[in-house]
Formats: sequence, C-alpha cells, structure tokens
Amino acid sequence: MSTRRFRLSGLGRVGVALAAAALATSALAACGSDSAAPQSVSAADAMSFPRTVDTVMGQVTIPRPPQRVVVLDTAELDSVTLLGMKPVGAVVPHTKTKGGFPEYLSAKVDGVTDVGPLLEPNLERIASLKPDLILSSKVRHEKIYGKLSGIAPTVFTETTGGPWKANLAVHGKALGLDQQAADALKKYEDRARALGAAIRAKNNGAMPSASILRFLAGPTRLYLSNSYSGVVLADIGLPRPQSQVAPADPNAKTMKDVSPEQIDLADADLIFVATIDDPDKTERKSVTTSPVWRDLPAVRNGKVVDVSDEIWMSGIGVQAADRMLADIAKATGVEFS
Repeated sequence: MSTRRFRLSGLGRVGVALAAAALATSALAACGSDSAAPQSVSAADAMSFPRTVDTVMGQVTIPRPPQRVVVLDTAELDSVTLLGMKPVGAVVPHTKTKGGFPEYLSAKVDGVTDVGPLLEPNLERIASLKPDLILSSKVRHEKIYGKLSGIAPTVFTETTGGPWKANLAVHGKALGLDQQAADALKKYEDRARALGAAIRAKNNGAMPSASILRFLAGPTRLYLSNSYSGVVLADIGLPRPQSQVAPADPNAKTMKDVSPEQIDLADADLIFVATIDDPDKTERKSVTTSPVWRDLPAVRNGKVVDVSDEIWMSGIGVQAADRMLADIAKATGVEFS
C-alpha cells in the first residue's frame, strides 16, 4: 500500500496540530491510491447481471459483466481505467492536435484501438471490436445513439464536465463495479479535504483564492465553479473570484469567454493556466503581454501556474483530479507525495 503524505514547514503550534490532522486524514485516505486499486474484470458480480441501467436515453439492459468496452470520450476513459479495465477502443482528446491518448493514462491504454475522431467516431471500427458495452454522453453523440446501440448496449450520461462524479456512478453501475467506483471517489474526496486542511494550516487558517484560465483557439476562457476543474477546487475548499462563481441554475454554463481587456476578471491569489498544445493558435501571447495582465497581483507575485490541459480540462475523472491535487499542493507550497 502506497501512502500519500503532506510535509509542512513554517508552522506554529496550532498549525502543527492542524497539519497532524491533515496527515492522519491523508494517510488513511490514501490507501490504494493512485486513486483506486486495479480491479480485474472478474471483480464485477456476475450474479448481478443481467442488470438494467436507467440512462438519459432510457433503460439499457446489460446481459453480462462487460469484457470488451468502447469509450467515446476522455471522461469515460478515465472511469474505465480507474476501475482496472482496459477498453478495447477509445477516442483521443479532440484538443490534442498532436494526437494520442492522454499521457497521464499512458500506462493503462497500451494496445487500445483509436476509434475516433471524438465528434465522428468510426462506427465500422467500433463494430469490428465486438464490444459488449459502449460508454459516452448525450451531449457528444446523441445523433448516433441508434447506430451505437445497434452494435452493443450503449450507456449515455446527459453531459460531461461538471457532473463528473454522478457520471462515474453511472459508469460503475454499467460495468458492475458500483462499489469500486464509490470507494475510489471517496478516497479522492478524503485526499482533497486533507489537502485543503494542510493549505489552511500553512496559511494560518486562511485559504488563497484561485482562478482557472484556459487559452485555446478562439476566445480565452475562465472556468467557473460548476466546471470539472471548478468542482475539484471546491472539494479542496479554495474560494473563487465572484466572476467565476456559477449561478445555481443546473443548466448554467461552465465557462466564460473573456477578451484581453477583460483579463482582470481572472484576478485571484493563484491563477492556474491551461493551454491547448499549440499556443500559437491562442490569444496567450497577446493576453500575457498586456498591461492588464502584468498588473494582476498573481502575475507580479509569481503565482501564475501553468498546468496540463489534458488533466485540468479534458481528464474529467478521479485519476485526472488526483493529479490536480498534486499541482495545487505544489502551487501552495504543500508537498503532496
């Protein structure tokens, strides 16, 4: 069993006591991490099949524990590999112009067939893999649901991003690994809380605010509190600028486009910056050379942190979130190993 631990420096007695609590929580929560101990396909309870899953497209019956799974987005890829299964087919992130599966999952996707592109999956290639389960979302592939369900039982969630925890539960149920999915999520949430306690202890009870900025082809975006990465920040307890607090409406957008002149909306103690892998196609240069950007306190204080786009933006699962915790720990001066 590996153990995650926090090492803190510069703490007073109260801080040490808080840190000790964080250490205890972290050590208990970390058993079996890198997010979840690998599960074999046989971990699914064969006696619970056939099972019927309620989905956004209606009820879907899965006759037996899936052995040959095809996933049509990165969130589903994170979920399936988290639960110890290697899909037979998957799509690569549509934001990776250089191609290839996510690097953070490289050890778990060797030999997986690319059935992309994401927006127009290759149906003939999917069928040739003889899948017994297909996972995706309505927002991505509603138009081809009928064709996909004609190949194999197809389980869709409504959308991707913000509801990633609920989506993981759906994926776990379809795979017959409900409890493993719940356990993996709890371990992640325990680690996130422990990290938050450690950050608070180091800052004498205060928490730094955090912004999430993304440079991509087209307008620059701020990611709101209801986005995937926004949920991770909330799990840690990092407050957000008011400009990035999403309204209570469950249908509210998860991002906000900003011009270079509006980049002061990113003002926070920490600014996490993700850039799609071809920065020349983005506004990054014009934004980061502007007087408005250079005047931000986080810029002046060296608190702008470049992070991986495929983890912070398109990972959308426990394994990517676990790596976000490490990024945030480093940015806040709390060692997380």
